Amino acid sequence: MKIDMLDLAPLTGTSAAPLYRQVKRELQRLIECGRCRAGQALPNEVSVGTLRHAVDELVHEHVLVRRQGKGTFVAQHNSDRFFFHFFHIEPRPDARFADVVPQHEYPMVECVAFERDRAAEGEAAALRIKPGDPVIRFDNRLSLGGRPVAHDRITIASLLFKGLNEKRLLDRPSTIYSLYQTEFGITVLRAQERSRAAAADRVTARVLGVAIGLPVLEGHRLALTFGDKPVEYRVSSINTQLHDYVSVLSKKL
Repeated sequence: MKIDMLDLAPLTGTSAAPLYRQVKRELQRLIECGRCRAGQALPNEVSVGTLRHAVDELVHEHVLVRRQGKGTFVAQHNSDRFFFHFFHIEPRPDARFADVVPQHEYPMVECVAFERDRAAEGEAAALRIKPGDPVIRFDNRLSLGGRPVAHDRITIASLLFKGLNEKRLLDRPSTIYSLYQTEFGITVLRAQERSRAAAADRVTARVLGVAIGLPVLEGHRLALTFGDKPVEYRVSSINTQLHDYVSVLSKKL
C-alpha cells in the first residue's frame, strides 16, 4: 500500500532548526501517530530536495528503508530485522574448521511465564514510570540447535500495551517487536544495552537446564522508540559455555 500524500505541518524559517530537521520531525510524527504505517511506501515526492535530506537520515537510522526500483518504505519489524539488529548470540566457532563460515540461526523462542504485576523500583526507573505502576512481565527461553542458550525476562508498561494478554503474545505471527509495531503502533528504533558477569539463579537454572550458580553473561537492554521513549526493559541471562555474544563495531571515517 502506498501513501497518496504526506500531510506535513507548515514549516517555518524562523525555527532554529534547519528545514530538513523540521521535515524529519514531521515524518517521525506521521509514523508515530500511525498516519504512515509500517510497510507502507512513501509518495515519490520524498525524492525532492529538503525532503530527500530528511529521508536520507531516517533511512540511516533504520526508520525508513529503500528498495531498489520500488521506492521508500516505512521500516517493518520482521525476523530478518530482528536477527540483524537485535539478536547477537552465535555458536562459538570451532578452530578445527576455521575455513567454514558459520550459518546464522534464528532462535526458537518459547514463552515460559506470563504475569501482570506492579513495577519494582528498577523496572520503574528504566521504563520511566512510577514504582507500583501496572506492568506486564513475561519470560522467554531462546534455543539454538535445540539447546537453550538464553533466558529473557521482559517487562513492559501495561498502559502502553492495553489488551495484551498471554494468548495474543503466544499467537503472534512474527517477533515481539513486530507485535509491538503492528498491533500497538509502537516501533522499537534502537536499544541501549549493558552487560556484566552474573550467576544463574534458581529460575534461570531451571529455564536453561543448568546448575544454579553457573556463570552467565547478563545483559540489561532498554528498547526505545521515537524521542528515546522507553518501550521495554529486558534482562537476558546467556549461557556462554558453547556460544558467544557477538557485536560488530563500525566507525565512520
